Amino acid sequence: MGAQAPRRGFTKGSQSVPASIRAAGYIATAGALAAIAATAAWWSIDAPDLLPLLESRVDQDLVPESDPSKAEVTRILTQEAYSFQVRHIASIERYDGARLASNSPCEDRFTHGPLSPWHNGSPWLAWALFDGHAGWRTADFLEKNLIPSVQHGLSQIKPPSGGETAPERTLHGAIMKAFADLDKLIMKTAEDAAESNQPLQEKVRRFAPAFAGSFALLSLYDPQTSRLHVACTGDSRAVLGRQSPDGKWEAVPLSIDQTGSNVAEVARLNTEHPGEEGLAQDGRVLGLAVSRAFGDGRWKWPSEATKDFSTRFCGPGALPSKYNIQTPPYITAEPVVTTTAIQSGGPSFLILATDGLWDRLSNQQAVNLVVAWLDSGSLREDRKNSKSEPTSYAPFDFGDFWKGVNPNFVDERTTIQDDNAAVHLMRNALGGNHSELLAGRLALTPPYSRNRRDDITVQVVFFNNTIAQARK
Repeated sequence: MGAQAPRRGFTKGSQSVPASIRAAGYIATAGALAAIAATAAWWSIDAPDLLPLLESRVDQDLVPESDPSKAEVTRILTQEAYSFQVRHIASIERYDGARLASNSPCEDRFTHGPLSPWHNGSPWLAWALFDGHAGWRTADFLEKNLIPSVQHGLSQIKPPSGGETAPERTLHGAIMKAFADLDKLIMKTAEDAAESNQPLQEKVRRFAPAFAGSFALLSLYDPQTSRLHVACTGDSRAVLGRQSPDGKWEAVPLSIDQTGSNVAEVARLNTEHPGEEGLAQDGRVLGLAVSRAFGDGRWKWPSEATKDFSTRFCGPGALPSKYNIQTPPYITAEPVVTTTAIQSGGPSFLILATDGLWDRLSNQQAVNLVVAWLDSGSLREDRKNSKSEPTSYAPFDFGDFWKGVNPNFVDERTTIQDDNAAVHLMRNALGGNHSELLAGRLALTPPYSRNRRDDITVQVVFFNNTIAQARK
């Protein structure tokens, strides 16, 4: 199930005609010109308009056509933004989303929309993010297949009736199995293709999701029970912003990053692979940043199988011998699943984001930013831009990060100027009111942009009329 077409805040960039297409007319006439040249009469051709025109570029500057002005910065941040009003699912008012590429092509994917686990006319809402690495193929596969796989898994559970709720353990088991089964399909498709009689190009296409990798973060909201189920594989993160009775907002983590720095994950790995020392070092698992992911065959196949894929099909090479591979797989796609009750009547919101955002923001900072966005009445014209007055900073370049300028979010750089909460988070994470820092990061192009920002995907879901209450 793919994402629906956005209704607002979506601006498509323009694309130029490739030079190969512009030159097609010249190439098509090359044979005719050769024949004329053979008679020593090519210089007297009567159709000069068929020839390419050589334009002087001596006086042209080798710079982009336009610099990231304030309007251009906003265009870049909002070009893949969307916002949906939700009218027929209880407790949900609206959700916003946005994606910003750094890699080319972007390795993040996302999807959102309704699903009915038991086809009983009571739809749930689903949101999902996929953070790819070593390419976009695995994330792209998950965008198309993860939610349908989970819906199928949930449909195998006996539907609750008479006001009952499905047991939490049963729901978690179905979601975990759907994730694991989909990853097994990715790996088996590659293994079967290697031994098939398919053409090489078809084999390579089938290998792609297993050679690359991706994290997945899925959130499912059941309006009948007001329960929010979050499944996490990798280090994308879900955080609930919830207002306590005293009016303070707290950040409640609904997922924990699954990395080589996660003590529980390291303990799990050591239990599953007894006697193998050093699986997790410097926050990484055998060199990989996370302990759970889809794809990533290098960490799941025996070394000989990986070498075979590399030799025959240009797949990624086996892990370095220093890792002493003994009992793969070391990486699993099985998620950690949590369930949280959304308190009726109390304002709250959910933030889902890939690590490109969390590299720059803490959980509480992200919640505080959304609260500031709500408090500003950001959708009301009379209060819009109330905190976006220009702020003066000294001339800046990236070397200033080594001279004390904080590369991450700081409160002093907060700005509020976007109608979309996800765009608001991205803008502040990348520089906020420090316009030169923000524009400089956005001006960087691949591959150098990855030195200063990752692909970022964000979704923000508002419960219990949170926005409406903030407008009062």
